[in-house]
Amino acid sequence: MDNIEKIERYTGSMDAVVFRQGGIAPDAVERCFERICEAAKKLGSLAEELCPGIRWHGIRGFGNFLRHEYDGIELDLLWTMVQRDLPPLKTAVESALAGLLKG
Repeated sequence: MDNIEKIERYTGSMDAVVFRQGGIAPDAVERCFERICEAAKKLGSLAEELCPGIRWHGIRGFGNFLRHEYDGIELDLLWTMVQRDLPPLKTAVESALAGLLKG
């Protein structure tokens, strides 16, 4: 959750044009995605149990891409993931955390 919130802070006042200009924000977003992917890897099947409906296999695969194909990362892809993929992940993680706190 921390890394999701960091990405939101880093990109909250940006649009796609500003993000694509590069600088610190895309680098920070990339690093946060690496940590999210690593957490998904460490959680293993527990991730699917806690947050069904999230494409965990894809998240883990993206982590491998970030680690090994770092020179091929496109800022458009990162921006799309921030806009399209991060909100449902945040909702799922918030729900899982709330469930864990209740139980």
